[in-house]
Amino acid sequence: MNKPFLSIKKQALIGLAILAVFLWIALFLPSGTLDYWQAWIFWLIFVVSVVAISVYFLKKDLSLIASRLKAGPAAEKEKSQMFANSLISVFFILLIIIPSVDHHFLWSNVPAYLVAAGDVFVVFGLLIVFLVFKANSFTSAVIEVNKGQKVISTGPYSVVRHPMYAGALLMLFFTPVALGSFWGLLAFIPLFAAIVLRVLEEEKFLIKNLPGYDQYCEKIRFRLIPHVW
Repeated sequence: MNKPFLSIKKQALIGLAILAVFLWIALFLPSGTLDYWQAWIFWLIFVVSVVAISVYFLKKDLSLIASRLKAGPAAEKEKSQMFANSLISVFFILLIIIPSVDHHFLWSNVPAYLVAAGDVFVVFGLLIVFLVFKANSFTSAVIEVNKGQKVISTGPYSVVRHPMYAGALLMLFFTPVALGSFWGLLAFIPLFAAIVLRVLEEEKFLIKNLPGYDQYCEKIRFRLIPHVW
């Protein structure tokens, strides 16, 4: 094994550990209890899924992992993307914390079958993200165009222009339900708006900097939701 591999692998594993711990704290600290079975199931499903995806690409596509390690508002090069990414981070945290507070005060009464359905759609959303990563090795966590990058128009990219965001939105919409909260869905509204802003800014950048992307946009009409937008 070479040193770059060890470095990227180490960074990825540390990042996964931090994510798992942060998510656990965000779920259980505001709820004030460990007696929150919806959160335990969601946490296990989410962490196991993300770890499985990461391990797969650590073996199959190290360059993808390296590009995904550059994440967060500070990693963005454009101010508009820093702003959009900051909003996404804030509303994602609220999407997790509000259901936890909801559980503490017993605001919602979500039936177990809806919680289970929410978990299924969370997994399905993450599966879409996985398929996007398989189809496009240039799926960076920041908006950029790398050397040798080309337009991908097959697989999930033949359905919508931004399938990764589509899968993420599906997962995010059902996250509050999986956590047993209806009130948490309120945080999804501004989160959706922030992701739409990011998508629009990303398209402007790609049309300007990625040859052939404007023709791709003419071919694939819908950005996130087939036959809707």
